[in-house]
Amino acid sequence: MEAYFMGIDTGTQGVRIAVSDTEGNILFEQEEKWDTMFPRVGWAEQNPNVWWEKITDIFGRALSDLGKEKMQKIRAVCVCATSSTVFPVDEEGTPLRNALMWMDARSREEMDAVNRTGHPVLDYCGQETSFEWMIPKALWLKHHEPELYQSCYKLVEQLDWINYKLCRVWSSSICNTTCKWNYVSSLGGYQRDFFEQIGFEDYEDKLVTRVDKIGAPLGCISQELSEKYGFSRDMLVVQGGIDAHMAMFGLDVLRPGKLGVIMGTSFVHLCLSKEKPDMTGIWGPYDSAIMDGTWLLEGGQISASGLVNWFRKNFHIPEENGNPYGKLLDVPERTPIGADGITVLDFFQGNRTPYKDALAKGVIYGLNIKHTWEHIYRAVLESVSYGTYNIIKNFEDHGYEIDSITACGGVTKDAQWMQMISDITGKPITVNRNSQAGALGCCVVAASQGRFYKDFQDAAKHMVVPKKVIYPNVENHEAYQPYFEKYLALYLSLRNLMHE
Repeated sequence: MEAYFMGIDTGTQGVRIAVSDTEGNILFEQEEKWDTMFPRVGWAEQNPNVWWEKITDIFGRALSDLGKEKMQKIRAVCVCATSSTVFPVDEEGTPLRNALMWMDARSREEMDAVNRTGHPVLDYCGQETSFEWMIPKALWLKHHEPELYQSCYKLVEQLDWINYKLCRVWSSSICNTTCKWNYVSSLGGYQRDFFEQIGFEDYEDKLVTRVDKIGAPLGCISQELSEKYGFSRDMLVVQGGIDAHMAMFGLDVLRPGKLGVIMGTSFVHLCLSKEKPDMTGIWGPYDSAIMDGTWLLEGGQISASGLVNWFRKNFHIPEENGNPYGKLLDVPERTPIGADGITVLDFFQGNRTPYKDALAKGVIYGLNIKHTWEHIYRAVLESVSYGTYNIIKNFEDHGYEIDSITACGGVTKDAQWMQMISDITGKPITVNRNSQAGALGCCVVAASQGRFYKDFQDAAKHMVVPKKVIYPNVENHEAYQPYFEKYLALYLSLRNLMHE
């Protein structure tokens, strides 16, 4: 019997919706973009109503392209979303202000206050919270918009709200709550003394405290959406999670030793451990955030392919044959390893891991009159690659061995850069048939838990298909080592200046 599954991937720049069959073949896939507003330096906001308008626009196109017969065969839908992207709603779910995006940094003071508590709950998130997360953002709203805070029904995340719009059920995901809300399963969930200590004693009133595991059914699609877009009334809405984390299902990195890297505007590095490791320089270890009985380990680089866009814009690199990146693709072939002495630090928006240094700065070091924009560009690519290598070394220096990388995202289209990352890290990199692992990961989750496949691993085995493997050049790996050491030394030398 034919069965289809829908994945909704709501990212920073827009939404992608895919419909997959049971073998991971994509029958339908479309995306819509949306804008981010920057009302002040360090602030970033989006309008939730625009998200829903774009999502339902794509629903309409899916009905037009697939027809009602196929739409009726979609058994389940799953959503992944940016996190923590936070806003208040009333009892009908109506947004009461623009959403504070995950990257919005206005809650640094609240973050610092939480971290100063030294509460044991911080042992489960890398010893400190981040301004990107739910709790500092909620406290900022409480402190700076008290009337709105007091009058709102709930403070919700993007994922919570989209699920509510789909099935009229309020639920939070164990993925989001564990990674961004200081929820710890093995301690019984939320720790009241922690919330009282940070001045968020009314958290049960203001947060969506129902927590569901990834893949758990939340309810059936609403009658209104069913009638308008041709969905079966029996189509389930199942719990999803954070966009990057849900990509683990679409990458099939569901066993220890396999590192999933989402290579987009930022890079996110994700892997699982059977034991809770004693590790610094990471986010986590997160207790059962993805699957029961596993610990999620997370690294990340805030500035990655975003630096390519910065470079292209500020160095006025023209398009080539309609491709905005065309003139950049062959630069690594024309420039030597080490960029003739230029070293770039990729910390243009701070360092997420392993230094967790929000005050780290971007640097272009070693300029000489002989250098061209091509040398600088190669050094930019090398810097992001060194950042990934630094994160991998941090994992391995703490005893966690990584045998391979599986990657997704826009960077996987750049063959030269992918080879550079493989050479610098010394790891083989697998790229799958479907590089949009967020939407596919949602389809994998939708198809699991007995809806077609018995569990996540079974679904991923059938639905995630490898396309190619990039192997490291051993000689190049050795050649990069002194330049990597220079990258590390440059940060250590400049760190105090960055903090002044």
